Amino acid sequence: MPRSFERLARLVARRPALTIAIVLALALSGGLLATGLRPSAGTDTFVSGSSPGSRATAADHRSFGDDAVIILIRESLTNLVETKDLATVSQLEACLAGQVVVPSQQLQSFAPVPAGSLPPYGGYASPCGKLERTRPVQVVYGPGTFLNRAVAAVNAQLQTVLASGKQAVASAQRAAYQLALGRGVPRRRAQAAAGAAGTLEQQQQTQQLYQLYLSSGISGFPRIDDPQFIPQIVFDQTRGVNQPKARFAYLFPTAGSALIQVRLKASLSDAQQARAISLIRQAVRMPMFRSAYGGTYTVTGAPVVVNDLAAQITGSIAGLLIAVLLVMAASLLVVFRSKLRLLPLAVALAAAGITFGLSSLLGGTLTMASIAVLPILIGLAVDYAVQFQSRVQEARLAAGARTRAEHAVARGLAAGVPALAAAALATATGFLVLLLSPVPMVRGFGVLLVVGIAVSLTCALTAGSAALVLADRHRAGVLDASVRGTREILRAAGRRIPIVKARAELRRARAGVRRLVGTRPQRLAGGLLDHPGRVLALGASLAVLGWIADTQTSVQSDVTKLVPASMPALADLHALERVTGVSGEIDVVVRGRDVATPGVVGWMIGYEQALLRHYGYLETKGCAASTLCPALSLPDLFSAGAGTGQSSGALTQASIDGLLAAVPAYFSQAVITPDHRNATLAFGIRLMPLSKQQRVIDYMGSRLNPPAGVSAQLAGLPVLAAQASSALSSSARRLLTLLAGLIAVALVLLAVFRRAERALVPLTPIALATGWSSLILYATRVPLNPMSASLGALVIAISTEFSVLLSERFRQERIAGRGPRDALHRAYRLTGAAVLASGITAIAGFGVLVLSSITMLRDFGLVTVIDLLVSLVGVLLVLPAVLVLSEREDLVQSARVLARRARDATGRPRRRASVA
Repeated sequence: MPRSFERLARLVARRPALTIAIVLALALSGGLLATGLRPSAGTDTFVSGSSPGSRATAADHRSFGDDAVIILIRESLTNLVETKDLATVSQLEACLAGQVVVPSQQLQSFAPVPAGSLPPYGGYASPCGKLERTRPVQVVYGPGTFLNRAVAAVNAQLQTVLASGKQAVASAQRAAYQLALGRGVPRRRAQAAAGAAGTLEQQQQTQQLYQLYLSSGISGFPRIDDPQFIPQIVFDQTRGVNQPKARFAYLFPTAGSALIQVRLKASLSDAQQARAISLIRQAVRMPMFRSAYGGTYTVTGAPVVVNDLAAQITGSIAGLLIAVLLVMAASLLVVFRSKLRLLPLAVALAAAGITFGLSSLLGGTLTMASIAVLPILIGLAVDYAVQFQSRVQEARLAAGARTRAEHAVARGLAAGVPALAAAALATATGFLVLLLSPVPMVRGFGVLLVVGIAVSLTCALTAGSAALVLADRHRAGVLDASVRGTREILRAAGRRIPIVKARAELRRARAGVRRLVGTRPQRLAGGLLDHPGRVLALGASLAVLGWIADTQTSVQSDVTKLVPASMPALADLHALERVTGVSGEIDVVVRGRDVATPGVVGWMIGYEQALLRHYGYLETKGCAASTLCPALSLPDLFSAGAGTGQSSGALTQASIDGLLAAVPAYFSQAVITPDHRNATLAFGIRLMPLSKQQRVIDYMGSRLNPPAGVSAQLAGLPVLAAQASSALSSSARRLLTLLAGLIAVALVLLAVFRRAERALVPLTPIALATGWSSLILYATRVPLNPMSASLGALVIAISTEFSVLLSERFRQERIAGRGPRDALHRAYRLTGAAVLASGITAIAGFGVLVLSSITMLRDFGLVTVIDLLVSLVGVLLVLPAVLVLSEREDLVQSARVLARRARDATGRPRRRASVA
C-alpha cells in the first residue's frame, strides 16, 4: 500500500470531524461567493473578441455607441408628426438623452436647454432625473429629434441665405457708390445709383429665395407644427397615401410605426446597462409621455434581449440546482447499494460550492454554459464518490465485518485511487480540448469543469473518507449499545442470542444483494466473449456511419432561437422585425486620418449605391422587397446630391465642410466622429437564414476596396452571428476537435500507464461511441448548438472514466491470477455495478437540463443524455470484446517470445560446441 495513501487514511482517521468541518466551511464560503457571480449573455460569450468582426464591432461601439435599444412606437404617422404627439415624443427623446427641451421663439422647434438650468421631467427622483444624473446614453435619434433638428437646420440655413442676401445688397450698394464717385458723379447722384444697384440686387436675391422656396416647398421659416413642412419631410406620396420616405426607414418603417433609437455608451458595465434599460422602460411608462391618440411604446432591441436573458440565467440556476439534487438523490436511492447512499450527493454539493466560489474569486461570470456545468459537475463528483465508496465497501467485505473503517478506507484508497485518478486526469484532459472551441463561453465551460474535477476528486477522497470513518464509529457505538440492551432483555427471559450466527446471516444477505446487483453486468460481459471480433466490427461500422452523418447535422447558432421562446423581450424583438422587415444592422466602419474628404465620401456613396442596386433596392418600394436597405449613414447627409444625379466627383472639400458644419453636431455624431477619423456606413438586412446572411456578408466584404490610407471593415450583430454560424457549422472543425480529444486523452493515459496497450484499450470503445452518438443525433434530427457542437469532447471526457475503471479492474483481477473470463466477470460484477450506478446517476443529472426554459440548455441536455447513454451502453458492450482481443494478442506475443527464447536456448549449445 503506497505510503501517501496510508498517510491520508491516518490523517482522516485521526481528525475526521475536522476534515468534514474544513470541507463544509469551504463549501459554504464558496456558495456565498457564488451568489456574487455576475450573469453574462452578451455577444462576447458567443463570439471571440479577437476575431476581425468582433474587433471592428467593438471599435464601432466605442465611436458611435452600443447596439441600439429600440423603442417601437405603434401609431399612425399622421397623428404622430402632425399633432401635439410630436411634442410629447420630442420630450420623451430628450428625457432618454438626459436633457430637457423647450420651445424656441415662435415655436419654430424644441431646443435643449443647458444642463441643470431646468429640473428634469418628473423631478430629480424620476426616471428622467436618474438618466440625467447617470448619463448612460451616448445618443438618441427618433422622430422628435430628427424633425426638430431638421427645422432648426432649415431655419439656420434660411437665416444664412437672408444674411448673405443682405450682405450682397450692401456690397452692391457700396460698389455702385464708389464707382459713381470715381466717375466724378455728385454725391447725391452716387447715392441714387447705389440705391438702384441695391434694389436690383435685392430683386435678384428675392428671386433666388423664391426659387429655393419653390424647389423645396418651403414658404417662409418652417415651424415644428407646420402642417406643410413636416409632412413634406416625412411622407412620399408617390409610394402611396401618407407613406413615409424609404430613405427614412430607420425612423419611419411603416405608415403606422416609428422608431426611437437609444445608443448606450459602450463603456457601461453589465449592471450599468441593465440599470439604464430599466430606467428607459420606466420612462416610457410615465404619464406625461402618454400618446393622445392611443399610441403605444415597446422597448426592445438586442441589448434588451441580452439583459433579460441574463436575468433569466440568474433566476433559473436555483431551480435547476433543486431539480438536480432531487433527481440524483432519487437515482442514488434506487441504483446505489450502500448504507450511506446519499453521501456521494453531499460530497458533490460541497464540490460544486467550492468550484463556483473559486470562479467568483477569479472574476468569472455566469453564462448559459456555466449553468450546464452544475449538473455535469455534480454528476462527476457523485461518480467519484460512488466509485471510492464502493471500493471501501468492497475492501471491508473482503477483510471481514470486524475490519475498522480506517483500514478499509486505506485499502480502498490503495486499490481504487490510482485508476480513479488516472480516469479523472483523462477526463480533465478531454475537457481541456474544449479550449479549441470558437465559442468563448464553451471554452470557459471547459476550464470550469477541469477545476471542478480536481475539487470533486479531492472532496471525494477527503470528505468521503472522513464521513465513512465517522459513520462507522457512530454505527459501532450504537450497535454495541443495542446488542448489550437486547442481550440483557433476552437474558432476563432466559434466552441467548447467537451473535455469530446473526452476523453470518447478515453477511449472506449482503452477498445476495451484491449478486443481484452484479448479475446483469456479469451476464452481459459473458455473452460478448464468444465473438469479440464481430462485436468490434459491428461497432466500428456503426461509428463510421455516424462520423459520415455528422457532416450533415445542422447547427443552430442564431441567438434568438437559443433563448427562452416565452421571454417577452424576445417576442417584442420579433414584433420589431415583423414591422421593419429588418433583422439587424450591418455597419461598415471606415477609418482614416480624415474620412470627410471628397475621395472617401465619394467612395462610400458609390459603395452604398452599388450594393443597393445589386440587391434590388428601390426607394419606391422600400425595404420590403430588398435584401439590403440603407440605414443612418454618413452618405445620407449627401443623399440630396446623390438623388438629383450629382456624382461623387462633384463633391468638393468646401461643400463637405459646409454641409457637416450645417448639420447639428448632436445628429452628425451618429455617423462621423468629431475628429473626422471614423465614419459609419449602415445597412439594414432582412430576415433570412444565417447561411444566406453569410453569403450577403461575404459579398459585401468582397466589394470593400477603400481609397489608399483608409480601412473599411464589416461590423454588427449580423456579422458576428454569421461568423459564429460559419465556425460552428464546420464539420471539419468538429472532426479535428474530436481527434484532438482522443489524441490528448491517449497521451495522458500513455504517460500514466507507460504502456500503449493500457492506454489504447479503454480508449477504443470511446472513439467508437463518438460515432454512434453522431448517428443517433442524425437519426433524431436534433440540431446542434454552440454547446452541443463540441459534445464529442464531452463524450470522450466523461466516458473515458467508465472505460478506464473497468479495464483497470480487469487488469487487477488478471494480476491476481484469475483467467480472462473470470476476471471480466468479477470486474463487471463489482466495478461494473458501480459504473452503471454512477452512469445512470450522471445521465439523470444531465436530463434535468431538459427542463430548462433556455432552449440552448434544453437541447444540450437532450443531446447529452442521448450521447452519454449511448456511450455508457457502448462501453459496457464493446469493452469486453476489446479486452478479449487484447488478451489474445498478448498470448500471441507471449508465444512468440517463448518460441524465440526456446530457439535461443537450443541454439546456444550448438554454437558453443562449434566454437569448442
